[in-house]
Amino acid sequence: MTEITYMSPEGYERLKKEVEQLKTVERPSISRQIAEAREKGDLSENAEYDAAKEAQGMLEMKISKLDDLLSNSRILDKSKIDISKIGVLSRVTLINKKINKEVIYTIVSENEANFKEGKISTTSPIGKALMGKKIGSVVEVTVPAGVISFEIIKIEI
Repeated sequence: MTEITYMSPEGYERLKKEVEQLKTVERPSISRQIAEAREKGDLSENAEYDAAKEAQGMLEMKISKLDDLLSNSRILDKSKIDISKIGVLSRVTLINKKINKEVIYTIVSENEANFKEGKISTTSPIGKALMGKKIGSVVEVTVPAGVISFEIIKIEI
């Protein structure tokens, strides 16, 4: 069974553009590399040809994977998201109880995660622990550095 991925409209568009780039720019480029290598003669000893064919296989695999992801994605409507509990696209303000510091994360699908932008995946340790929780809850999260306690102080979109 194929897994449904929930995405923001921005994440979906970014993914569509990436697939389009791979199909319209990268694919023809690799085809040209293969043609150029083929013109050089004996294919059995042609390292350029082998490298280009391998690159083509990797590219086609990536395109196929991203096409599958797009076809099994559902775009979330921010206006219909319940902010009484944490879910995908929730912007969550937390207090790290260990160091008494406020942090803000947006919960996103795995392929949209970007820690530098404060976007954490639903499959990350913190994301998993937060899903479904409400304001006022204290969540204990096991991370590589140990256990961190977070208090949820705000949920918004």
